[in-house]
Amino acid sequence: MSANKNTMQQFTAKGFLCAFTLNMIWVNASEVFRYFVFVMDMMQTAFPQIADIAPMNLGVFAIWGVWDTIIVCSICGFSWLFFEKFGYGLGNAVIAGTLFWLSVFVVLWLGLFNMNLATLEILVVVLPLALLEQVVAAIIVNYSLKPRP
Repeated sequence: MSANKNTMQQFTAKGFLCAFTLNMIWVNASEVFRYFVFVMDMMQTAFPQIADIAPMNLGVFAIWGVWDTIIVCSICGFSWLFFEKFGYGLGNAVIAGTLFWLSVFVVLWLGLFNMNLATLEILVVVLPLALLEQVVAAIIVNYSLKPRP
């Protein structure tokens, strides 16, 4: 218990702001890359009967910005809480990122797949890239918030 108190006392707004800022850049870049390089074309190919699927317009970008902000806030908060409970370190960052990925991205894409709104081919590409994104995001949180002696 005292180890957690010491760690909690070392939490800095500067460290959290660093983790948040770096992850806003990282997650946005990752999401844009995944969408434009893979998802957009795969969705249009898989569902040609749906008019204007995977569009690119101001409304989509606005919702995407909200999605990315929620993801960044959530991965930063979840990772920090995980590290406070189980300790900082690269191994725990991989675990935290993987758990977050399972609870958000796997649930999302399995739901879409279950409703026939995604194909197995899409899942095979999207899920590993999202896993990489979230593990790197947790590593960024670990680096930014890890207590320094």
